[in-house]
Amino acid sequence: MICKRWSFWVSAMLPLVLRLFLILYSKNLNLGARPEIATPVTSLRRLAEGYWLKQSSMSPYAGSMYHGSPLLLTILGPLVVQRIEGESLHAICSLLFVIADFIAALLIRSTGRKLQLSYWQSLRFLNIEKSAATPSAVDSGDIAALIYLWNPMTILTCVGSSSTPIENMLVALTLFGACSRLVPLAAFGWVMATHLSLYPALLIIPVILLLGYGLDAPPRKLFKQNSSSESNPSKDKPATSSEITKLMFHPEGIFSWTPVLHFIFWALFWSGYVLALCAMSLKKHGGLQEMFNKTYVFILTVQDLSPNIGVLWYFFAEVFDFFRTFFLLVFHMNILFMIAPLAIRLNHRPCFLAFVYVAISSMLKSYPSVGDSALYLSLLGLYVNELADMRFSFVLFCGYIGVSLLSPVMHNLWIWRGTGNANFYFATAIAYALMQIILVVESVGAILNHDRMLKKKVLS
Repeated sequence: MICKRWSFWVSAMLPLVLRLFLILYSKNLNLGARPEIATPVTSLRRLAEGYWLKQSSMSPYAGSMYHGSPLLLTILGPLVVQRIEGESLHAICSLLFVIADFIAALLIRSTGRKLQLSYWQSLRFLNIEKSAATPSAVDSGDIAALIYLWNPMTILTCVGSSSTPIENMLVALTLFGACSRLVPLAAFGWVMATHLSLYPALLIIPVILLLGYGLDAPPRKLFKQNSSSESNPSKDKPATSSEITKLMFHPEGIFSWTPVLHFIFWALFWSGYVLALCAMSLKKHGGLQEMFNKTYVFILTVQDLSPNIGVLWYFFAEVFDFFRTFFLLVFHMNILFMIAPLAIRLNHRPCFLAFVYVAISSMLKSYPSVGDSALYLSLLGLYVNELADMRFSFVLFCGYIGVSLLSPVMHNLWIWRGTGNANFYFATAIAYALMQIILVVESVGAILNHDRMLKKKVLS
């Protein structure tokens, strides 16, 4: 056990050292200018522009460059623009992102351990042997944390002058707080993540399910059938109800409203607090209305059509202005239409539902980056045992590598060499979206097949 623990910490520290090395010696790579890494919402170069405007007694949104939070502007702005002996303090700012990545990995690891402990307890309650459910069980928390730390997308995002590591840390904080029933912490993470990038607002449904029902487990009707049936002497003695409740799981499917109401209270409290700080920061520069127009409205209306790894920029660059509003509604409603069916079908696995929501929003959001993929791939690692039989794993692995390598090549052929056009780069974005669609469909199918397998074992 001690050797295993040390091996994890060594494996976790090595990618942090790699990040520090790249921060010090990768200035010529110019990662902050890569559209796959920095977006109009997360770019530190745009943040520096907004900070200089604010220092000049102007609105940070006046130059149509900065579209982030005024709070993030206050915290990171001095580190981005201040110089010592002609050298920028980007290294210090990047060091904060390294710390954010490490904290996010630890939160994911703790979340994974809670999920795995609750899952084993659920199997015990159902009288199912661990070896029968997951023949080659591994520590999913450690795997998920190492996936996040070692993922090249995470490393490049951390080094590449993007605020995405902070957003990922806040999403991980939200899930950890909900899994641990630390309601103020979960509410704070959700409010701040939504404030920075809007799309984490979808996570309110998984958070409510986590707080109301408890951690991920097999379908609840299996527990009802098991508790109502007579005990079988050939099976092990099931866990007591108090043990299950201690692990925040309700075998009878009883929804607890108390923590949900506490979450709503704390979410309103943190929202009011954040909005008050933003209003104070922008008191002389248009107030909250200016912030809403330049952040959330900017994201929803896709005003910046600079190339990125998403598909919306190319589509809205080609569509007629007359149909622009219609297709904006179509794309955004496409996300909303998937919320309810997925929540109904996966309500017994709220943390996995959070992974699905993050993956879908990363695929269809206005300004995606590879940092979004780094987050949902690590959340997928929390279910490495349940998804052991997922199909097309090798195809997806090769597809992600291929897109990651081809995207900068196609961008170079189009923008710098002039031997290609926008279709070259957009083709990689289409392939990237296809990989994400296959990943979501196959992972959902695999988790449902795993639940069916458990049902057969319970009824047999």
